[in-house]
Parts: sequence; structure tokens; C-alpha cells
Amino acid sequence: MIDFSKVKLVVSDMDGTLLNSEGKVSSQFFTLFKELQKHNINFCAASGRQYNSIVHKLSAIKNEIHVIAENGAIAKKGNKTLLTNSLASEKITKIIPALRNIKKANIVLCSQNAAFIESTDQHFISMFQEYYSSFQIVDDLLEIAKTIPVLKIAIYHFDSSEEFIYPAIKHLKNDYLLKISGQNWLDISDEKANKGNALREVQKLLKVTKEETMVFGDYHNDIEMMQEANFSFAMKNAHKDIKELANYETESNDNFGVEKILEKLIKSK
Repeated sequence: MIDFSKVKLVVSDMDGTLLNSEGKVSSQFFTLFKELQKHNINFCAASGRQYNSIVHKLSAIKNEIHVIAENGAIAKKGNKTLLTNSLASEKITKIIPALRNIKKANIVLCSQNAAFIESTDQHFISMFQEYYSSFQIVDDLLEIAKTIPVLKIAIYHFDSSEEFIYPAIKHLKNDYLLKISGQNWLDISDEKANKGNALREVQKLLKVTKEETMVFGDYHNDIEMMQEANFSFAMKNAHKDIKELANYETESNDNFGVEKILEKLIKSK
């Protein structure tokens, strides 16, 4: 039996974790969130998604939670920005030509208020809108990088990001933070921009320790934040590397894995 009595902060990834396979948050979670509040337990959503996309999924509670978006490149509470980590424009202009050479790769530049793509593939665009609710299609991403601060570059491959994107750019891992963030996504960020660093800022703000933090995740972009919580849970559907790293495991995202642990947490209070 795990003793959850110390927990003061719950942090959850979104895709593959809090969201089910249909991209939805359960009504049960929102009920449990109200119970967490009664026990003064804070909640933070931490995702590779765009901020606007995260708060769209959690619109009923968006002003009451902390949000770590773009894999830690930005963190907010309501309208207040807690931190941002942009990718240097010269690094973006250096890597985009290499990304364009990867067959079937679709590139996304993620800024604070919108995402930018140059793909006209309708299949990609319709899928992409699930993750980026605010976006623009442009002629040249290099021109965007010259004028707008970019928090992250996301690349989508319809088959596998681990198999087809990462091998083509892994030689650049000393200059960029490269994160396989899902079956089809790989994210490129500033070295300081990860969910772990962003979580530490939230912990500092709330005066919460690693020993008082509970985290849920499923993929490589969750590694650093897993390391910032004693109560680290891998989803049953998680990548094997996350299962090895996490201290505990819970049910899959389609079997209410997060909600089942939150019920136990609330009962322990």
C-alpha cells in the first residue's frame, strides 16, 4: 500500500495519459479535481501540446491549474506566464534544411500564440489541428524564424518518429534537446526547455518538494519530470523506457489510469 498522505501537487501529461485514445478528458477527472481542491492539492497539466490546445481540453478548470506547454518551453497559471525558453533563431535556420530532407516529415514551428506549418498535405493538417488549435500555413518557415520567437520545433511522421526522424538528426543532440514525444512526434527545443525544469519552477512557486509531487507520463518527453517526483507513475500503455524509470505503474489511459490513482490519493487524505 503506497502512502499518498504527503502529496500536495499532481502533474499529468496529456496525450496517452490523461487523454483517452479519442483525445478526451473523462468527466470523472473533473469530479476528482474538485476533490483535490478540497484537500489543497494543486494540479498541473504538462504536455508537448500548444498551450491553447491544453486549456481547450481543460477549459472548465483552465484558470485554476498550472500548465506546462510545448514540453516545458512555457509554463503559465491563468494569464500569468511563469517561464519561457525560446530556441535561438540561428539554431532554427540551421536545422530546418536538414528536417526538410527527411521523407514524409511535417515540420511545425511553435510560438507562444500560434503554430506555423508550410505543409499543404490535408491529411496532416486535419490531424495536426487536434494538437494545435491556433495555427497558420505559411510559404517559408525560415522567414517566420527570423521574426517570431519559437518555443519548439515539432516534427510529425506518419509511420514512426523514433525510426525515421530521430536517426536523421541524432548527430545534433549536443546542440539541441531532441525528444521523441510520441509514436509519430519528435520535438526539438532549447536544452533548458524540458518538463522537468518547468516543473521545478512550479514546485518552487508552490513551495512543494519532490517528495510531495505525483507525476503521470507515458513517453520520452516525460523523463525529466518523472525525475522530479517521488510518486512517478508510468501508464500501462507507456514506452518501455518510461516504465523502467517510473517508481510505479497504473492502468492505461483508456482504463482511467490517472483517475484510479487520484481516487486512492483522495482517500488517503
